[in-house]
Amino acid sequence: MKRKNVLALGLALVMSVGMLTGCGGKGSSDAGTTPGVTQGAESTGGTQAEATQGAQAPTEAPEPTAEPTKEATPTPEPTPTEVPDNIPDVTVKSFEVPTNEALQFVKDMKIGWNLGNTFDASECTWLSDELDYESAWCGVKTSARLIQAVKDAGFNTLRLPVSWHNHVSGENHTISEAWLDRVQEVVDMARAADMYVILDIHHDNNTEFLYPSSEYHEQSKHYIKCIWEQLAERFKDYDDKLVFEAMNEPRLVGTNYEWWLNPNDASCKDSVACINELNQLFVDTVRASGGNNATRYLMVPGYCASVDGALNANFILPTDTVENHLIVSVHAYTPYNFALNTKGTAEFDMDKASDVKEITSFMDKIYDKFTSKGIPVIIGEFGAMHKKNLEQRVEFAVVYIANARARGITCCWWDNNAFLGDGELFGLVDRASLKWHFEEVVDALMKYAE
Repeated sequence: MKRKNVLALGLALVMSVGMLTGCGGKGSSDAGTTPGVTQGAESTGGTQAEATQGAQAPTEAPEPTAEPTKEATPTPEPTPTEVPDNIPDVTVKSFEVPTNEALQFVKDMKIGWNLGNTFDASECTWLSDELDYESAWCGVKTSARLIQAVKDAGFNTLRLPVSWHNHVSGENHTISEAWLDRVQEVVDMARAADMYVILDIHHDNNTEFLYPSSEYHEQSKHYIKCIWEQLAERFKDYDDKLVFEAMNEPRLVGTNYEWWLNPNDASCKDSVACINELNQLFVDTVRASGGNNATRYLMVPGYCASVDGALNANFILPTDTVENHLIVSVHAYTPYNFALNTKGTAEFDMDKASDVKEITSFMDKIYDKFTSKGIPVIIGEFGAMHKKNLEQRVEFAVVYIANARARGITCCWWDNNAFLGDGELFGLVDRASLKWHFEEVVDALMKYAE
């Protein structure tokens, strides 16, 4: 029997910064996704530009490597919630995971944490200094102490989402030196903490830069090539623990199929074909840059990085000059109504077969198509938002990670530094105070992460 204790925690104030989440308005990534359900964890429906409307100017934040100061106001404790006495055990089916270098590499990444709503912030038109994009959505600039705290909590991988289009100029999309330098500083912080790092192209999915359709295909190829030529050159001497991810959730933004891939629709078929070509161009560009990029591990997504996109019959892995150094990128906030839907349920029961099956079903399909054949998979984004339901989130976390690891999959929790209000609350660690608000969730994530 589960015993529940109630924490009496008071609210002193409501934080208005950081309530945006990170990837575009998410929904279930399962193959059984219902048409019309939103799919992403950055805004709840609508475009990213719409998601940023009404966001208040960011609070003053500490210097990148400084101690947190009173200028970066810590978030008060979240509302009262139920706390489990311990982390439950999970019994999962045994899976045969092939033995190869790539799967061992992904296994060693263990479990990841997204520095969400940070370098991925976009369209922040109120800012006069581009470097303030870093704190525009999350309220705090990144410190080495934060990265070390994440590492000390057990996370072995930092996913670093970066939107580049607000920081480029000219026909060849030359990245601002100041912006690129700052991104490199944070990569270096994570590497100094001996963490794996995943670096991507994030909120650049629009018709001016990167849009996976034939109409914008030449433009998109040019953008992908220009950005990855610059990133590959800057990081070509970094070791294998820096992983490049081609792009984040490529999709037909603003259409009926933005978050739902219809395998019979002509525009969806066209988009899948364009994504295949963009993934191939990404691989070719990185490999041609020399240095350690010749053998670096590279992540490639299917349509909107969904499970449906990866499972689609027309999705193909790029050809590569080095054997088995490609990783399939998938995002899965599943079960959607529990994990991501702000108007959904707060209930998840690890003893309820239907709740668990929503997770194991999509993982089985990913395992069958990729892992069982020696192709590694990383779930680059997952999580369950805070709904005053700590016990249920603990059960979700332990079930999700136990099942993923049994199938040779590594997962990265989406953290947007959001804790209060009625938005998508995925925060685990308060970046101003370095306090972990949901230590039980972290413990549950770590229990089967090895």
